[in-house]
Amino acid sequence: MVYELITNFFGWRRVVKSGRKLSGQVVVVTGANTGIGKETAFQLTLREAKVYIGCRDVKKGENAVKEIQAFNPKADIKLLKLDLSSLQSVRHFAKELSQLESKVDILINNAGVYGCPEWQTEDGFEMQMGTNHLGHFLLTLHLIPLLKKSSAARVVTVSSCMHLMGEINIDNINLRNGIYDPVKAYNHSKLANILFSRELAKRLIKTNINTYSLHPGVIQTDIQRYSKTDSKSKTDLGIFEKYFMLKPCLGSQTTLYCTLDESLDNESGFYYDNCRRVDNMVFEARDDSMASKLWDLSSDLVKLEDHLKI
Repeated sequence: MVYELITNFFGWRRVVKSGRKLSGQVVVVTGANTGIGKETAFQLTLREAKVYIGCRDVKKGENAVKEIQAFNPKADIKLLKLDLSSLQSVRHFAKELSQLESKVDILINNAGVYGCPEWQTEDGFEMQMGTNHLGHFLLTLHLIPLLKKSSAARVVTVSSCMHLMGEINIDNINLRNGIYDPVKAYNHSKLANILFSRELAKRLIKTNINTYSLHPGVIQTDIQRYSKTDSKSKTDLGIFEKYFMLKPCLGSQTTLYCTLDESLDNESGFYYDNCRRVDNMVFEARDDSMASKLWDLSSDLVKLEDHLKI
């Protein structure tokens, strides 16, 4: 984390160099009404992709579409409602998309919640694991048939360096019967993102679909919206944001790198930071046995349909 903040302060952040265009390609970005998701969607419209953004808040999503089209009048971008904390909403989104498109070329699992109180999803899951991992797990599996119809598809999942402090407790995935720590819950969900991407790559090894997970950087977003802070804390946070946190345009670079870069055409299942692959991962993030167990548990929890199992 210290290294991360130093690179931000001195501007030692890499940017995407690929000139790849996405004309004729269909891209799905979750949570693109704000922050790096919106910036990612905008950048991909500039590369001529047809972009679908999935947002829980339709009004904010509509505003994001208008803002993107104001900067890029040629943007081919559409909004569909998607609440990743609702399995019913995820299934409805996938069905609606399948009625609009015959294929999906790129899925970017960007949406997420951080540090919220001890809330549950409508399906009874701990909110951060339910939204950040289980919602994206179900969405991805529902879109696999469309991704398989692409000539070369990618699934990009936005994780976080906070996975370094995460752990997966298969017997207590919803963190019940104890003192709830919202930051730890977030860390666990981000580790789950990496293990999911890793296991997905193994299960799709003989297909046209590659998977990538990443840390976007420490970004200036509304990520602190659930935190209780006094005026001094807000002032301190403002100073911290000004000098040490990335703006969304830089925070989207590793997502765009995993989405576009030609050097990754033959890579799958790896984790990336600052537009580079990270091979020196903590054991918990490369525990293939745990990744398999998490996959099986996730399938059971979301009641994955038999025809979607891989």
